[in-house]
Amino acid sequence: MGIKDSPTKKLINEILSELKAGKLLEEVHTGKYRFKSKGGYIIGKVDLTAHGSAYIVSDDTEEDAFVSQANLKHALQGDRVKVFLFARRKSRRLEGEIVEIIERARTKFVGIVEVSKNFAFLIPEHRQMPYDIFISKDKLKGAKTGQKAIARIVDWPDKVKNPFGEIVDVLGMPGEHEVEMHAILAEFELPYKFDDEVNNAAGKVADHIPKEEYQRRRDFRKTLTFTIDPEDAKDFDDALSLRKLPGGNWEVGIHIADVTFYVEPRTILDNEARQRGTSVYLVDRVIPMLPEKLSNKVCSLRPDEDKLCFSAVFEMDEQGIVKKEWFGKTVIRSQRRFTYSEAQQVIETGKGDLSSEIQQLNKLAQKLREKRYRKGSLYFERVEVKFDIDEKGTPLGVFFKEQKESNQLIEEFMLLANRRVAEYISKRSGKTPKTFVYRIHDKPKQEKLESFSNILKRFGHKIDTTSQKNLSLSMNRLLKSVQGKREQNLVETLALRSMAKAVYSTHNIGHYGLAFDYYTHFTSPIRRYPDMMVHRLLEAYLKSLPSKSEDKYENLCKHASEMERKAVDAERASIKYKQVEFLKDKIGEKFDGIITGVVDWGLYVEIIENKCEGLIPIRELDDDFYEFDEENYRLIGRQSRNQYQLGDPVKVEILSANLARKQVDLGLEKKR
Repeated sequence: MGIKDSPTKKLINEILSELKAGKLLEEVHTGKYRFKSKGGYIIGKVDLTAHGSAYIVSDDTEEDAFVSQANLKHALQGDRVKVFLFARRKSRRLEGEIVEIIERARTKFVGIVEVSKNFAFLIPEHRQMPYDIFISKDKLKGAKTGQKAIARIVDWPDKVKNPFGEIVDVLGMPGEHEVEMHAILAEFELPYKFDDEVNNAAGKVADHIPKEEYQRRRDFRKTLTFTIDPEDAKDFDDALSLRKLPGGNWEVGIHIADVTFYVEPRTILDNEARQRGTSVYLVDRVIPMLPEKLSNKVCSLRPDEDKLCFSAVFEMDEQGIVKKEWFGKTVIRSQRRFTYSEAQQVIETGKGDLSSEIQQLNKLAQKLREKRYRKGSLYFERVEVKFDIDEKGTPLGVFFKEQKESNQLIEEFMLLANRRVAEYISKRSGKTPKTFVYRIHDKPKQEKLESFSNILKRFGHKIDTTSQKNLSLSMNRLLKSVQGKREQNLVETLALRSMAKAVYSTHNIGHYGLAFDYYTHFTSPIRRYPDMMVHRLLEAYLKSLPSKSEDKYENLCKHASEMERKAVDAERASIKYKQVEFLKDKIGEKFDGIITGVVDWGLYVEIIENKCEGLIPIRELDDDFYEFDEENYRLIGRQSRNQYQLGDPVKVEILSANLARKQVDLGLEKKR
């Protein structure tokens, strides 16, 4: 300010102190003040960029705030932070600095240990963790150089570059199958084992059904009942029963394992299931939400054993129209366990065990399916990539799993039960809705649909976005028309990306993808905690008990949605790892592919033969200098004007397969 005389300097200090006392200024540190304006802060989540800076996705405003690397204050990807906003210059982006880390998104990281003479570091594998973690030698837990381990951050002083941590688990040597699967689970902060305390609690669960429980329940043990599940399934959540009624209608029972009978609220087992949120399905294994005694034995609807269920029972006519419904506790006895392939054979040939019953259920299921699509349910029938894996975990081959009528049979009755349970609670609640757990799916955003529509035009396809009904009908026509075509997987993937993600919530907005006004998850309580919540709420409301706490259940819904997302990401990472492992002995081999992603660092290509994806780094396109046209998803040669566009067929060569980075590098043989 150019002030040099002491009295004036003193006066300025007094004024600054008064402004601070009046909460118009805040003292950042001794002698440094800044304006404290109302609304000068936002709270949000950190989204790091590749350059080390970040955008803060605000909880309250639509505009993200930019934070430079120097102003991040050690905030990491996903952290919830408080940001002080700088005064905005005209037409400039919103900027600020982080003043508080409210909540860390994660404190544990997987990485490789490096031990030196006096100290050690864990070099994290997480791409968005740019700092090595300092480990003192007494916190190594026996970890040695080169081993993969999990470290937890325990301290991070403000003026220190690297966080201090401790090793919490040593996984083993990189490249070993078990080590890598455990590392994937740890990377997404998912457990890979149960504590002794949890296993001990499961061990105390009674194997037998108390005699008095038979009297409290509707008895279906003499009604024909069976299960249809994947070949390798051990946790049978659901069973179907069928009975012809005197008037000519059919009674269809959808019987769901009564997990909440065995897992009571606020117990060790319930706390564990709630925290996990879901079972996790990796490429070669299931990490169950509940210990094996419950998931595979006591609760599992195994054949020729009495089992406790929570059931949805429907009287239906030949057209699949529900005439009556009943929800309540039951006891069943499954007479037969079918695999999907066994049930499919019965459907196709009309021969085999329970052939007439399976054929009848399939007819009803197909009627339900037709009605669902007529009402606008979206036709997503994605092909699953599966691996033949030997006892050491090595992938021997790739095969594709398609949904057939036996899968659809189960799917339609599960959808029916889920929909009618949600509808029953909503309509029974009257004017004051009772707290309930819904599975909701918002309609897609217009800008995403327009982007998707522009890509489709290159393949000669289009969708009608003029109304919700027209969009659904045109989307279904599109998804059916690409079946068996080279662009099928690309179109299906992009269609899914244009959609919102389904989540759990106590606030019902319906399910856009299924075209249901009411929908929940009731049918898989062995592997999903939200289904356990639904069972408890339904039981309470059937007894006419008052509504439960909305805030409590909304928080549980948010946690369950987050755990589901982590489980899906972990499954994808395990598949990606196996794809890289499968291709590592195919270096130099050439394959037909299709461009599935265009970014400023190269082209992502899916190999048609095995659906494995790799990257053509932009450095491999050495015939020209290529520029990224983000709006049109393409790379364009500056001199030649040669283009590589999303959906283009290409011939590629496997250059390298990096297991540590889960990445396959491809070279471009030629553009066809």
